[in-house]
Amino acid sequence: MALKKSQLYSSLWSSCDELRGGMDASQYKDYILTLLFMKYVSDKYANDPDALIEVPQGGSFDDMVALKGDKEIGDKINKIIGRLAEANELKGVIDQADFNDESKLGGGKEMQDRLSRLVAIFDGLDFRSNRAEGDDLLGDAYEYLMRNFATESGKSKGQFYTPAEVSRIMASIIGIGPQTMQKHTVYDPTCGSGSLLIKAADHAPKGISIYGQEMDNATWALARMNMFLHNHPMADLWRGNTLASPHFKDGDGGLKKFDFAVANPPFSAKSWTSGFDPANDQFGRFEYGIPPAKNGDYAFLLHLITSLRSKGKGAIILPHGVLFRGNKEADIRRKLIKRGLIRGIIGLPANLFYGTGIPACIIMIDKEDCQLRESIFMIDASKGFIKDGNKNRLREQDIHRIVDVFNRAAEIPRYSRMVPLDEIASEANDYNLNIPRYIDSSEPEDVHDLDAHLNGGIPNRDIDELSEYWDVFPTVRKALFKRNGRPGYSEPRLEPAQVKTAILEHPEFTEYADKVRSIFRKWHRKHRPMLMDLDAGAKPRDVISTLSEDLLERFKQLSLIDPYDMYQRLMDYWFDTMQDDIYLIAADGWKDAAQPRGIIDDKKRKIKETPDLTVKRKKYKMDLLPPDLLIERFFTVEKGILEDMQAEHETASRQLEEFIEENTVEEGPLEDATNDKGKVTKGGITARLKEIKEDPEAADERRALNKCKKLMNADSTAAKAVKDTRAQLDEKVLAKYPELTEDEIKTLAVEDKWFASIRRAVDSELDRLTQTLAGRVKELEQRYAEPLPDIFNQVATLTKKVDVHLDKMGVSVNG
Repeated sequence: MALKKSQLYSSLWSSCDELRGGMDASQYKDYILTLLFMKYVSDKYANDPDALIEVPQGGSFDDMVALKGDKEIGDKINKIIGRLAEANELKGVIDQADFNDESKLGGGKEMQDRLSRLVAIFDGLDFRSNRAEGDDLLGDAYEYLMRNFATESGKSKGQFYTPAEVSRIMASIIGIGPQTMQKHTVYDPTCGSGSLLIKAADHAPKGISIYGQEMDNATWALARMNMFLHNHPMADLWRGNTLASPHFKDGDGGLKKFDFAVANPPFSAKSWTSGFDPANDQFGRFEYGIPPAKNGDYAFLLHLITSLRSKGKGAIILPHGVLFRGNKEADIRRKLIKRGLIRGIIGLPANLFYGTGIPACIIMIDKEDCQLRESIFMIDASKGFIKDGNKNRLREQDIHRIVDVFNRAAEIPRYSRMVPLDEIASEANDYNLNIPRYIDSSEPEDVHDLDAHLNGGIPNRDIDELSEYWDVFPTVRKALFKRNGRPGYSEPRLEPAQVKTAILEHPEFTEYADKVRSIFRKWHRKHRPMLMDLDAGAKPRDVISTLSEDLLERFKQLSLIDPYDMYQRLMDYWFDTMQDDIYLIAADGWKDAAQPRGIIDDKKRKIKETPDLTVKRKKYKMDLLPPDLLIERFFTVEKGILEDMQAEHETASRQLEEFIEENTVEEGPLEDATNDKGKVTKGGITARLKEIKEDPEAADERRALNKCKKLMNADSTAAKAVKDTRAQLDEKVLAKYPELTEDEIKTLAVEDKWFASIRRAVDSELDRLTQTLAGRVKELEQRYAEPLPDIFNQVATLTKKVDVHLDKMGVSVNG
């Protein structure tokens, strides 16, 4: 059976456990990624005469497997890797990690056992069975590992990786797309592990030529491996300091020009001038000014600009300081703005990047018609993210919203704005590009109305602020509020507890809910044939792109529900469940993907899965079709019987619990039947009955003990009945899987699982909408429910009552 993405990720990350302790993540990533590369190319290219990579005799992963338990395993692994490297001009790329380093891997038996276990983990991964073209399973696994390594490496060592979410935004806004050809070029002057270049290439289905330079040798090696794993073996990546010694030059000795460029340079580099004199730069990169000696942000920006063709487009990640810092940087910024080179700026959330916690921005450079540019488009996307461990992360909806808004230059209050250059150049702003100067992203203050607090009523101004709801539900407002006789104020018609029900039952809301469900049904009908026709070789990424983009567009036609929220619901389900399902189908076909598999519970490797079924002490996992789906469709009678038995067991357990609780109080009849933990047991009851025998003075206790024993037996009998019935049903379900036809499997997966889950997500969005409106209405009602004079009167009344009681007690209120 093919690997699931989640299964692959779990196995790979567990392999890191073998190396933790001896070195930090910035070091052990080299070992893990080298083994991943060796395993992948051995599975994919061994014995293939037309392969991109030659797997020589004695240079494959299988040769490593043969070393398990070998006393010289470390040295021999190095030699195996060396043979593969030498055969493919990969010296200095895949042989960075020393597998015979005792300071990191331990000596003697410790190294032998550690490397044997590590090789065994990778040996358990079979990449030959993943046949889906374009599924990029290994590329995604590499991305997963890089993200986790960056997280564990910390601020000082995590700069080799740009979050994929940011990379996708940059690739989407610089113009790479279906029209891009292999002859077009994309360049990253500080390419790190290559993630920005790879995401850019993902947007070019017809291909694009990749160029990059990276100063750190180990990170450059990661980038080379990354390109192979993402099927870009011809990427031209070089080592070296881009500012001091740029590798890519034209025939005249100037910088080579590219169609597109992306970059995430080190923030505020202190020694950027090392190795060259910017004042005498042979490449003419600093015609707009020389950046400060202790801050290289603008040096990288100017290098990127110089490296673009006359119509070239690029995007670079820089700290927010470049937008507003003064002196030399202000002079450079002014000249760039006047030349019209900056097309847009996107402000990102803080704490996204692994090398720093400070907020950053994307500056989009566009040379095409720059002399005609009269404005800069700005987005403040700083509030759209989710917490992910100790970092923030952009959600799918955040990425899509940023890209859509930027590419359409859509102006949205508190989010985006096209800012005229005249405004930027004004005396008040003086070419300062700090986004809050132009976009106020703060939420409007919820102002209390003093008159309403004094005299009652709900301000119409507050009710009017819910106009987006009243535009869709005009008479719902009338159902919730009425005039109170004072101009500008209303009264609630209902108690707060009745508000949500009134909204849900109102004809305008039910009509709206029908529209929402109708959109889902039409989307369902359109895409059902595609999902039912999936087969081995399907492209999962194309599937989710088709589904999600169409869902987003359909919900854009509807008011109130944010279409990006609905898009996120689908994407969450995709990443949680549906992705794995379709990868299995793409690799194995429907019939094989639906079959149960036994579960390995390997405590040493910390791989453990919750079982779907347990039959005769063997655990099974049903990835594509959970047992509940089969039970709901084929075993409803048995399910009903089991539920009745479970209800009987719950009743018996509750009766036993209540009886014990009532009779184990101090000097209660069950007190002497408890153990040292205060729990009544059958053994305690039996012992106590023997002790009191037929003592007439213990008649009540004997009756209680016998009744408790009877209740325990009833509970035990009911529990056994549930267990036996559950086991019988499990047997029937397990036997049903091989009998399922392909059409039945498709119906169970597509209708009962995927569409049913997405339908529930749609209903959840409807419920959230209702809850938001009802919550705000109830908040307003409760805020002004008691005018201040009424509160004073209540206080005065209560004070008088207290005074009367104190007087009766002989306590003087005044003294």
